[in-house]
Amino acid sequence: MKWEQLWLNYQLNLDYCDQGYFNFVYQRSQGERIDNAVKELTKAAKEMFGTSLMVRSNLQEIEDIEDIEDIEDIEDIEDIENLEEMEKIGGIDEQGIVLQLKEAATLGEEGYQVQFEGNKLILTACEQKGLLYGVFHIIRQAKQGKPLRELPSINIPNNKYRMLNHWDDFEGKIERGYSGRSFFFNNREILINERTLDYARLLASMGINQISINNVNVREGASELITKKYFSEVKVLAELLEGYGVKLFLSVNFASPMVIGGLDSADPLEERVIAWWQEKVKEVVENVPNFGGFLVKADSEGWPGPFAYHRNHAQGANLLADALAPYGGVVIWRCFVYNCQQDWRDTTTDRAKAAYDNFAPLDGQFAPNVILQVKNGPVDFQVREPVSPLFGQMKQTNQILEVQIAQEYTGQQVDCCYLVPMWKEVLDFRTYCGEKEDTAADTVTDIVADTVADIVAGRTFGHVACGMAAVTNTGDDSNWTGHDLAAANLYGFGRLAWDTSLSAEAIAREWIAMTYNLNKEFEDTMVEILMGSWPTYEKYTSPLGIGWMVNASHHYGPNVEAYEYDVWGTYHRANHRAIGVDRTSTGTGMTEQYFGPNAQRYDHIDTCPEELLLFFHRVDYTHRLRRGVTLLQHIYDTHFEGVEEVEEMIRKWNTMKEAICPVVHERVLERFYRQLENSKNWRDVINTYFYRKTLQPDEKGRHIYE
Repeated sequence: MKWEQLWLNYQLNLDYCDQGYFNFVYQRSQGERIDNAVKELTKAAKEMFGTSLMVRSNLQEIEDIEDIEDIEDIEDIEDIENLEEMEKIGGIDEQGIVLQLKEAATLGEEGYQVQFEGNKLILTACEQKGLLYGVFHIIRQAKQGKPLRELPSINIPNNKYRMLNHWDDFEGKIERGYSGRSFFFNNREILINERTLDYARLLASMGINQISINNVNVREGASELITKKYFSEVKVLAELLEGYGVKLFLSVNFASPMVIGGLDSADPLEERVIAWWQEKVKEVVENVPNFGGFLVKADSEGWPGPFAYHRNHAQGANLLADALAPYGGVVIWRCFVYNCQQDWRDTTTDRAKAAYDNFAPLDGQFAPNVILQVKNGPVDFQVREPVSPLFGQMKQTNQILEVQIAQEYTGQQVDCCYLVPMWKEVLDFRTYCGEKEDTAADTVTDIVADTVADIVAGRTFGHVACGMAAVTNTGDDSNWTGHDLAAANLYGFGRLAWDTSLSAEAIAREWIAMTYNLNKEFEDTMVEILMGSWPTYEKYTSPLGIGWMVNASHHYGPNVEAYEYDVWGTYHRANHRAIGVDRTSTGTGMTEQYFGPNAQRYDHIDTCPEELLLFFHRVDYTHRLRRGVTLLQHIYDTHFEGVEEVEEMIRKWNTMKEAICPVVHERVLERFYRQLENSKNWRDVINTYFYRKTLQPDEKGRHIYE
């Protein structure tokens, strides 16, 4: 096989305590997804325990009875099994796993319940997807060597939408791709093969249920994906993915009526444009019945949109939403919109305010089947930036949180940078959107459900069409993600989208146990490497939230002023006295886009979190941070420390040489050495830049190039 299996590389473990359950499967319900679940159990049983799984699907159906018991420690969840059925199953001699579908509104379409009766594990769901996810969770538990009885009795995903965005071009290249070429496209052909099937398995195993397969920058003929030229291949791909619970979306060009439709306009309020989209969507759905909908990037970085016709984003999105609504389709509309022709001499225009300014006033104007996809921060996937102020402001609009697994600004899968801790910080961020002020009593009443996780799960405003999306990091490299450790980000996103309460460390340990067969000491070592990698990367790159300072275009490696006089609005404005952008109420006013407590905290230099200091404030180099050092000395210290920490990562990795597959160990080691060179380059470029600006040496006497 030319590609690896990542965390589905089932390794022999004859010491597992519950391998007996993998002897028999009692399949009480039928369907393609259930069949795929049984196939996965069969594969896992053979490769992990050397067992030929026996499948029985002829269990007698038994009529429901009225007796329902409550499940211990789970409020308001009814026991969907009844005693008579449990006794019937328990009467079968062989130990095994029972798969069955039963109606239970509390489980939804993707949740499942685990119960034990005698020597049977009873896995119950309302729909086939629930059984598929439940089976993968059972396998995950076994791969980690944990008893199956420790599985939660009820497991329901936090987010309805758990989506991956592929930025794959139709020719086969991947924009911001660092793991080879596309495994979906090559030379304007759609690829469907065994690797596609394995990818669908990987998606289901981490709980992903939606993907868009082509770049949001729809170029190189990709607009034709919604034409009859490609319907047959798109249908086959959609059906394959649907068998693993994954809904297929396509990115579309807002100007499609002109690009492929022969019209001279794409005005969303023009009747002929409306009619064109309605007919086009009807044609797509007739040929691809289980089609999910469209992902759209409009009026962004030169791509067409409703602004060309003096319309707003709601009018643009609703055009497509109205066409999709009769078929249950949705439009996911990206909020990455800003003036990309900014004049660096203009200190009032602030790119960081753009998403809020463009979308917040439109709250309540979007159709019910429109979902706004909002980046985690207000700029562009930087190693450190604040949470987007759009979260919490749009009470009547569906929203999805967008993060980037592909490490465009975080090392490009050369440098190790485990991003789940960053995403956890975003999800746990309190927006204070639910606070109500009682001015007479001078008190505030907190509504608990006001974190980003609450908002995108629908707990805050009662939305259903919401969740999480990520720009994925996969390609056709043999290990899928370029850097072997970057697979932890892919896996981690899926697990976090399913359960936002999981900690970054718990996910790291889970991924390690699923991928490598390590003892506790080496597992702890790898956890230390992963958990320390984001802070380390932040130390040797751009300081305290200022961002950028990267080479233009490809975005890897240091170039402090590459964008400083450009049109992209990514300025740090460093001179010989100070650095940073004043985004306070007396500057660009961006802090005022946040709710009261956050606005006040960010607005004052003494209360602003120091990791965001230069994002919100213009600060003198002599300003002393809370640990007592000047801003300039902090820059020097962190860049020296970052290199030292990379060297320590390499030392730790080498201690595991005998425990890791030699091929994998060497691949990762090669990346670590490249990361070391990159960190040294960052250290020397950044420190020299600020030394030349200030002519102030390092207080500790370390060498800085002049």
